[in-house]
Amino acid sequence: MTKPIISVSNLQKKYSVKFKQGFWKDSFFPKFEYVMALKNATFEINKGESVALLGPNGAGKTTTMKMLSGLLFPSGGSIDVMGFFPFDRKNTYLKKIGLVMGNRSGLAWDLTANQNFELSKKIYQIPERTFVERVNRLTKMLDVDSYLDKQVRKLSLGERMKLELVSSILHNPEILYLDEPTIGLDIISKQRIRSFLREIQKELQITLLLTSHDMDDVEKVSDRVIVINHGEIVYDDSMHSLLRNYKDKKYLTLVLTEEVPETKILKYGKIIDKKPLTVTIEISKDRQSEVISEIMEALPIDDIDIVHVPLEEIIGNMFTKSKTQID
Repeated sequence: MTKPIISVSNLQKKYSVKFKQGFWKDSFFPKFEYVMALKNATFEINKGESVALLGPNGAGKTTTMKMLSGLLFPSGGSIDVMGFFPFDRKNTYLKKIGLVMGNRSGLAWDLTANQNFELSKKIYQIPERTFVERVNRLTKMLDVDSYLDKQVRKLSLGERMKLELVSSILHNPEILYLDEPTIGLDIISKQRIRSFLREIQKELQITLLLTSHDMDDVEKVSDRVIVINHGEIVYDDSMHSLLRNYKDKKYLTLVLTEEVPETKILKYGKIIDKKPLTVTIEISKDRQSEVISEIMEALPIDDIDIVHVPLEEIIGNMFTKSKTQID
């Protein structure tokens, strides 16, 4: 049996947070309370897997990513990544990973992209011929080969993020950690990055661990989903299994020619979203034809769009269920 490339057991992270009492008490008699950002998380990831780590803000996903990459020391539990304890930050380990954080630049802003790449070449001791071939190929794949001699601070966010990705995999890492890699980008840039990640993951067998609030990132890039809520893992399975649980539901987006009372729409399904002259309802897949026929006869319909249950809705339902169980 092949050993997992990442193995996490009962992982915990506890933060000390100052308890607010008022100015004078805070100044002379401060009190602190502990917040568990992660509670007994256990999972394994095999080589070549592409895994999305999902959760609402404060759920513990970025904390987990930082512990796996060696930026944070865990409060409890164990981490084994390729035989290393990440926080030891051994050079051998750091040369085997890549890290891209959407809200933090890994490139020196006063240097050009080429100058940044040259630094990486020296740090990771990449042979000249291999270096030139990788830079040419990767920058062409992301369509940023014309920006290599431009100072990083003068690049757009999309251009910079693409070059950050190139920089993170120049040394051919075994694991690539991605924290919100498409945050703030336009649609075209997002699509190109998703295609790029999927291609290099399959071609080079890089193990990807992704956190993102963009559900399109998750669907396009990942094969497996780990969902964290309130510091605990509430789901760990394939993307296919997650979506299969909702295969019996469909969403209908109704485009109306005039306003209709909610009571009339509720006869056909649960209202998921409502805007002026546009309403989205949830229905059973088995009743799709029947419901559409009834709606066309009874409501002032201009158009109907049939869609699968969006992934963000599925994840949202999961968060609600886990919170209800905790409460």
